[in-house]
Amino acid sequence: MSKKILNEKDVKNISEAVKKAELNTSGEIATAFINESNDYAKYELFFAFIVGFVYFAIILMFSGKIENAIQNLFWNYNSNYLVMFYGLSIFVVIAIFYFIANISSIDRLIVPKKVMKEKVKNRAIRYFMESGVYETRDHTGILIFISLLEHRIELIADSGINEKIAQRKWDDIVAHISNGVKGKKLANNLIEAIDECGKLLSKYFPIKEDDENELENEINILEK
Repeated sequence: MSKKILNEKDVKNISEAVKKAELNTSGEIATAFINESNDYAKYELFFAFIVGFVYFAIILMFSGKIENAIQNLFWNYNSNYLVMFYGLSIFVVIAIFYFIANISSIDRLIVPKKVMKEKVKNRAIRYFMESGVYETRDHTGILIFISLLEHRIELIADSGINEKIAQRKWDDIVAHISNGVKGKKLANNLIEAIDECGKLLSKYFPIKEDDENELENEINILEK
């Protein structure tokens, strides 16, 4: 998957959008992007082994023809050659399909959606804590967390916000960003979502005279 889905101009525009959205509110908006929230290696390997097993079952049906073909290749044929062919070809098939399983679109097919949802949520909560979004002065911070491989977005609002703004409002914003990921308009839809967050926050949490910018405006692009 491409790490270039957000270019320098996009990153700058997102930062400006956050700055603008926070002008009239004491709330804080943090954004983060990650290519994948988990490596899903065990699911990819399991998929590759299943394909390898199916391949083995198929070639067993043609074992006689395969053995004859190998006998025609070698003058000094012995049964070990057939065993070596089975072992090597199964290994190659598993390796190829493990590589294929690492393609994002294939990953989304073989990894259970429930698992992906859980992994993204857990990674978002972890970043919510690591980045300090949870400890703004009035507990009015929100995190927009985007995980590309899974095509999932988590929007986590701190306790001060959840008391006043209904979850369905955030669900609509998440859906808009998700459509941007799928439609390859992530930056555009994210900026629109940030603007909408700013409007909601300014309605319930207007700017204070002693307001300070407690969180960075730039989107944090995470490696893992």
